[in-house]
Amino acid sequence: MTAIIHRIGELQRSGVLGQLMRFGIAGVVSTLIYAAVYMPLVTWVFPNLAVAAVPFAFAVAVTCGFFMHSLWSFKGHGSRDNSGRQHVKFLVVQGFGLLLNALFTWVIADLLHYPDWAPLIPIVTITPLATFALNRQWVFG
Repeated sequence: MTAIIHRIGELQRSGVLGQLMRFGIAGVVSTLIYAAVYMPLVTWVFPNLAVAAVPFAFAVAVTCGFFMHSLWSFKGHGSRDNSGRQHVKFLVVQGFGLLLNALFTWVIADLLHYPDWAPLIPIVTITPLATFALNRQWVFG
């Protein structure tokens, strides 16, 4: 237990804990935006192919997410690149997240025929952890 408390203190002093908390809050907002776009599309536009809704939902959520993460989650961390490279890196990381979300959706909803909301479980747990690590180290690092 003492080791855990010590580790939390280290994360707090290094700024990682605050970034992770801000990333989580921004992620919840992005997830709500994703779900608000995904669920109507999968219900009324793509009822037999849930994975087709993923790019549309992801594009809206990523656009909002970039501004939240750039201006708030990783504010004061690393440097900002005005050459456009940082935007490209962010898009690469988000593309990876899009592929994960599409894979989860295709396997869970389309292949295994679970309810259309079921892919949201790994989408809100696994994808954010992967993209946080990549964003922190590579995009905003």
